Amino acid sequence: MSEIQMPRLSDTMEEGVISTWVKNVGDKVASGDVLVEIETDKAVMEYEAYEDGYLVKQSVSEGETVPIGAVIGVIADSPDAVPEDSGDGGSEPEPAAEEQGEKAEEVQKAAGGAEKEAEESGESTPASDDGAARPRTSPLARRLAKEYGLDINKIQGSGPKGRIVRADIEAAREKGSAAEETPHAVEAKEEAKPSAERAASAPAFDDGRASEELKVSNVRKVIARRLTESKQTVPHFYLRRTIDAEALKAFRAQINEQLSSTGVKVSFNDLIVKASATALKLHPAVNTSWVDDKLLQHHRVNVGVAVAVDAGLVVPVLHDTDKATLSEISTRTRELAGKARDGKLKPQEMSGGTFSVSNLGMFGVDSFSAVINPPEAAILAVGAMRQEPVVVDGEVAVRNRISLELSVDHRAVDGAVGAAFLKDLAEILEEPMRIIL
Repeated sequence: MSEIQMPRLSDTMEEGVISTWVKNVGDKVASGDVLVEIETDKAVMEYEAYEDGYLVKQSVSEGETVPIGAVIGVIADSPDAVPEDSGDGGSEPEPAAEEQGEKAEEVQKAAGGAEKEAEESGESTPASDDGAARPRTSPLARRLAKEYGLDINKIQGSGPKGRIVRADIEAAREKGSAAEETPHAVEAKEEAKPSAERAASAPAFDDGRASEELKVSNVRKVIARRLTESKQTVPHFYLRRTIDAEALKAFRAQINEQLSSTGVKVSFNDLIVKASATALKLHPAVNTSWVDDKLLQHHRVNVGVAVAVDAGLVVPVLHDTDKATLSEISTRTRELAGKARDGKLKPQEMSGGTFSVSNLGMFGVDSFSAVINPPEAAILAVGAMRQEPVVVDGEVAVRNRISLELSVDHRAVDGAVGAAFLKDLAEILEEPMRIIL
């Protein structure tokens, strides 16, 4: 029998939320099978089993948040194995597992295993206030009775030894029996509420804003924490430059015409990502990180591409971007962006970034200042392509232009180094053949 612990699925993860149990209690599990989907600080990720056996306990219910290392379940060699701490205090099984458990209990009863039946089901026969025994119930039955507002003491059980099971609760709900809570139950429930909860249920002052508290995902919480830490601990400075994008626009059209038979379409962002990787090779001092009073030089160029998802912002990473072709960058970026929106990114697909690109041009944003994604030393903010009147060879002409802004960690990169990097990046984009040479 082995415990399943909440894993660390990202370098910044401190806790996780059980999003969905893929395996139910009693299910056979093979090494490599997906056991559970876990919401981390970056995405919802699948967690696989590392051994064969049977899932005999779900220690954490769906929607619950627990820290890294906490026990979330138990795998055993036999589906009949009983975890040492099983009982009313554990999490309740899903309906399918409950029904399987009820069938197993009937078999056990026929074999004379009544005591083991009670232990494995987690059922209890607590005494009522007057000393009389309350009906035997399953955890799921108790939960459903509470959700439906039923008095479980008024329901006749149809399970072994009169045990109340899910079917009895559903039947009682259909008939409307026991739907009315007794005055004693209502009074006891109110008294059992913590004072803070009773206070929270009191009418609140109406400030006229018609506000509603929204559920905050783990991703959003970590975004808030990391960006706050970034602004507070990283001394940012900003460098701005506007490039002439006429040649870049023509180059993109030429590349896409050549790739038309492959189905691959290169975006302006793909070109900027590749150009950034090229510039980082020319200026390795920007491809660094300041960590714990140490300056780290990265010998791989891994560019992160910011992707907006419903839960917030995630940054999948294109490893060895400098070595990738434009078609590879285009294909990989779209693949990672799709996985990001579906919450299926793997830890390695979001780790190891040495530089990031954040592009809001598709939203019509002219320019903006991006916040550095620690421990990277810089991030490039890209605005929309727009037509502007400029002086070309002594005459006014309308040209396509893009605003770039580089946010830099002054601890790792000096101003002159950052300026030289941005200068070369701009020249590469204005002479785009350098991107592929």
